[in-house]
Amino acid sequence: MMVRMAKLEKFRSQRWLDRNDFRSFNHRSRVMQMGYDPKDWEGKPVVAIFNNWNDYNPCHQHFKQRVDDVKRGVLQAGGFPLELPTVSLGENLIKPSALLYRNMLAMEVEEMIRAYPVDGVVLMGGCDKTTPAMLLGATSAGLPAIFLPAGPMLRGMSRGQTLGSGSDAFKYWDERRAGTITEPQWQSIIGGIARSSGTCMTMGTASTMTSIAEAIGMTLPGAAAIPAVDANHQRMAAQAGRRIVEMVHEDLRPARIQTRDAFLNGITVAMALGCSTNAIIHVIAQARRAGQDISLADFDRISREVPVLANIRPNGTSQYLMEDFYYAGGLPALMQRLQPYLRLDALTVTGKTVGENIAGAECFNDDVIRPLANPVYAEGSLAVLRGNLAPDGCVIKPSAMSEKYLRHSGPALVFDDYPSLKKMLDDPRADVTADHVIVLRNAGPKGGPGMPEWGMIPVPQKLIDEGVRDMLRISDCRMSGTSYGACVLHVAPEAFVGGNLALVQTGDTISVDIPNRSIHMEVSDEELARRRAAWTPPPARFARGYGWMFTQHILQADQGCDMDFLQTQFGEGAGEPDIF
Repeated sequence: MMVRMAKLEKFRSQRWLDRNDFRSFNHRSRVMQMGYDPKDWEGKPVVAIFNNWNDYNPCHQHFKQRVDDVKRGVLQAGGFPLELPTVSLGENLIKPSALLYRNMLAMEVEEMIRAYPVDGVVLMGGCDKTTPAMLLGATSAGLPAIFLPAGPMLRGMSRGQTLGSGSDAFKYWDERRAGTITEPQWQSIIGGIARSSGTCMTMGTASTMTSIAEAIGMTLPGAAAIPAVDANHQRMAAQAGRRIVEMVHEDLRPARIQTRDAFLNGITVAMALGCSTNAIIHVIAQARRAGQDISLADFDRISREVPVLANIRPNGTSQYLMEDFYYAGGLPALMQRLQPYLRLDALTVTGKTVGENIAGAECFNDDVIRPLANPVYAEGSLAVLRGNLAPDGCVIKPSAMSEKYLRHSGPALVFDDYPSLKKMLDDPRADVTADHVIVLRNAGPKGGPGMPEWGMIPVPQKLIDEGVRDMLRISDCRMSGTSYGACVLHVAPEAFVGGNLALVQTGDTISVDIPNRSIHMEVSDEELARRRAAWTPPPARFARGYGWMFTQHILQADQGCDMDFLQTQFGEGAGEPDIF
C-alpha cells in the first residue's frame, strides 16, 4: 500500500487532495465547496498565482485582469490555477518605507507556498520591492517558480514634452522651487508624468529589479521590458502560465537556476543598464537566500569592467525611456551585446541556457542600446566606497551625477533627522554653500526605520536660487532608482547602531574620491574614540508588532537588509515537518 501511494503522489498537492483518508476528504470537500470538480485537479499540478494587486498600487492595476491571462495559460498546459492575493507594496504611497515591508511580503510568499497544496508558483510583481520580496520568498520555499514582471508604464507626456517618472519629478520640482514653472505647467506635469498602469518607465528600481530577475533566469526572455498595457504583455502572461506547468513536470526549481553565475549575470546586466542603487541590497539578499556568496565586492569589481550601454533616464542626458528600450530589442538585445561578460551556460526558467535564449536577438536602435564600442558611460553604473566613514561600504551612482563631484572635499553639515534637514533646505538664508557636504543620519535599516528613500536630499533653496543643481550628499538611507545626483547612500554600519556616521560633526572635512573608491572624514582615530565614548544609542523605533521584529532582526545594508533568522543556515526548501 505504501509503495502504491508513493507512486500515485506525483505532485505535492496530492498529499492534501488525493489520499484515501479523512483529512483528504475534508480538503476535497472544501475545494468542491468553491465550485470545483475533482476533474479540475486530479492528476494535474496545482499552480498558485501570487497576485500583488490592490487598489492602492498603481503599478499593478492591470494585474486584476492580467491574472486571467495567466490562468488561461495554466489551463491550456493542463494545470489547475488558483489565485492567492498577497500584501501589496505600492512604493509611492506606503509609509515609512516599502523596504520595511519587503521582508514581510517575502515571508508571506514563503509561508503561503509552504502551507497550501501547490506544486508551482507564478509570481506577479514589479513595483520596486515586490520583485525581490516575491523572489526571496519563492527562493526559500524551493518549489518551481516563474516571475511575471508588471512591465513599465507608457512614457509620460506634458504639453508636447516627454516625461520620465521620478527623474523628471525631481527635476521639475527643483525648477518649480526656483520659480521657473507656472502653475498650469505644473498641473500638466502632475497629470502627465504617470499615465497608465505599470511601473516607472525610467531605469528606476522597478525596471532594474525586473531586468535582473530576467538576467538571473527567473522570467521568460524579454519579459521585463514589455509595457504593462501592450498586448504582448497579455501574451507573455499566458506563456508564463503554460511554462510553469512544464516546470513542475520537469521539477525545475529555483536552486537549479539561481547559481552564483546567474547572480553574476544579474549584476553584469544591472551595470550595463545604469541600474538603481537599490539593486545592491536586493541582489545580495536574494543571492544569500539561494546560498550564493554575493557581496559589495562583486558589484564594484563588475562595475569597473562593464560599461553602461542602456541609454535610459536618469543616466547621462538621455531622453529615452523603457518603451524605447523595448522597441530597441529589450533585454535580449542588451545581453546579446554583453556576451563577452556573461556566463552563457547558466540555466533559466525556459529550461534553456542564457546563450540559447539570446541567440538571434537583435538591436533595432543603436542609440538606445549602445554597442560596446560606444557606451553611455565607460564604467558601470555604481561605485562602492569604503573608508573610516563607511567601514562596511557605501554606494554612489557616478553615471547619474555631475563629474565635478567625482573628487570632492568639503565641510560637513550634519542632521540627525529629516525634519531638521528640511527646515534648512527650505530656508533661503541657510548657511550653506555648494562646497558643503550635507549629511543625514539615523535613516538606515533600523534608524529610518526601513531605510526610506530620503537619500536624494534636495539641493537647498538658497543654492537653487543661485542656479546650483547638484552637490555632495551622504546618508545611511536609500534613494529612488529614478533619482540622480552626487548622493552617497547605504553607509554601513548605519548611525543608529553606532556606525562612524553617528560621530560626524558639522564642520568636519569629508573627502570623497570615487575613482579611488574612498570616503573619509578628516578626524583622528583618537578624536573618534572620544566621540564614541560620549555617544548614546537613540531610543527604539518600535515597541511591538512587525516593526519590533524588523528592528530586532534586520541586517545592515551591505548584507542585503534581510532578517537574520531567514538566512540559509536556518534551513531552506519547501519540506514540511513530519507532523504534517
